[in-house]
Amino acid sequence: MIKQPPYLKKGDKIALVCPAKKLPKSIGYAVGVLKDWGLEVIIGESVYASYHQFAGTDELRAKDIQQFLDDPSIKAIIAGRGGYGTIRIIDNLDFTAFKQNPKWFVGFSDITVILSHLISQCEVQCIHAQMPYTFEDATPESIVSLKNSLFGKTQEYMYESEFENQAGLVTGSLIGGNLTLLTVVQGSVSEMDFKDQILFLEDVGEHEYSIDRMLRMMKRAGKLTDLKGLIIGAFNEIEVEKIPFGQTANEVIWDIVSEYNYPVCFDFPTGHIDHNLSLVLGATVELKVEITKVQLKYISHGNT
Repeated sequence: MIKQPPYLKKGDKIALVCPAKKLPKSIGYAVGVLKDWGLEVIIGESVYASYHQFAGTDELRAKDIQQFLDDPSIKAIIAGRGGYGTIRIIDNLDFTAFKQNPKWFVGFSDITVILSHLISQCEVQCIHAQMPYTFEDATPESIVSLKNSLFGKTQEYMYESEFENQAGLVTGSLIGGNLTLLTVVQGSVSEMDFKDQILFLEDVGEHEYSIDRMLRMMKRAGKLTDLKGLIIGAFNEIEVEKIPFGQTANEVIWDIVSEYNYPVCFDFPTGHIDHNLSLVLGATVELKVEITKVQLKYISHGNT
């Protein structure tokens, strides 16, 4: 059973860290937003550290995160940004204390490595959402969705997709994240169990052939066979190749998953976009998919 960390309340202490790439700018705006929520914000050493392209050395980043994993007074840890580097430190983190006193961990993109590990090895819910680096460009709704997830307010998302969906109604546990990172952790202890789950995927800057290759690898490994449902988020910033692949990202994905009978929805507002809505991994959700209309409703996460 996936455990749910305690929801935040005003006065709680949270920590900001950078598990991967260094920040190219101040995140003062985001710190102000978090403080306006009534939270006490602790800035980790990695937030403004620099070592080549990373937020400090591997040792510094791991040590910084470890202190907050172990500190019971810290009620949530939010990654400042993604980039690359989380996989270099994941095996140096000790989650023993974290398992005894679970707390929220927030991030997306490269942080998928930690989120996947928390589901796989700790069986603790975590949050795929906007990070401080993206706060200034984020839609107000996406920022509010993160606040609601952290403070336990029940959420329901509805939108219309431009690409035709495969209809269906299912209830199940929500897992997922960045396609590249989910592929990278396959075969390791950080890999999530996909069986009977509702999976969401997103990615950025990958050519169509790369998306095709990674998803076919997942298919060959049996990861797509026994899903309850599939949510396709943003696959954006795809550079045009000299010789076109001939399909859009959505067309590539549909070709691979069309043989399955579970509901599949496209264009879900999650990923490397301004309107990156918060998704709670490990929470039970109801997914209702029509040809163009989609509704995602939390069943086990949040209080009205």
